[in-house]
Amino acid sequence: MISDGLASIGCSPVLCDLPGHGSQSADIDPGCFSLEAALARIEHAGVWPTDLVGYSMGGRVALHFAAAHPSKVRRLILESASPGLATESERLGRQVNDEVLACEIESNGVDEFVRRWEGLPLFESQLQLPDPKRAERHAQRLRNTEAGLANALRGLGTGALPSLWDSLPAIQTRTLIIVGELDSKFIAIGEQMATALPQAQLVIVPGAGHTVHLERPGCWVEAVDAFISSA
Repeated sequence: MISDGLASIGCSPVLCDLPGHGSQSADIDPGCFSLEAALARIEHAGVWPTDLVGYSMGGRVALHFAAAHPSKVRRLILESASPGLATESERLGRQVNDEVLACEIESNGVDEFVRRWEGLPLFESQLQLPDPKRAERHAQRLRNTEAGLANALRGLGTGALPSLWDSLPAIQTRTLIIVGELDSKFIAIGEQMATALPQAQLVIVPGAGHTVHLERPGCWVEAVDAFISSA
């Protein structure tokens, strides 16, 4: 568990699930599925100032939090995350695709969605994981609900959130960007982010894909430890 790894280096992690995920998977109130609601949930969960960590969608939301609350975030750690889609046409196109996917989740159920999700090329590197770990991850995904996942796509998907590309130069928070060497798409995004953010460093973890914390947890913890221990 990453939380155990963080505890081993002297951190005391507080976990905060996004709307529609994990402990919040049963959320059905549409009002919960907005950027403002997600940022408020993060703010309520933390004791500030502190370090903020986010993976994928969570990383995108964490970046929005750092932009909105610069005095609260001491250090920012983003894994396989992006500032969103740069153009309005890209965002509109993604919203259409996400709405189609949300409707399919509601119609076909979580089992079918998870089967398709785990078959995406983005997660192909997870095939290297031991069977018990893959089974545990699969079971975690199945605990989500149709309404939670569908509404999270509609309210917090890449197309739903505004782009932060133009805002990156103004974010002064020290930032660690972690990507896997097998995830070429997010390596390119990470390199662009590291150039645009004033105080960012990029770590590319060997042998890992999109889910670095799952595929190479030891390397993930080492990268975080080195980052928070540095000046």
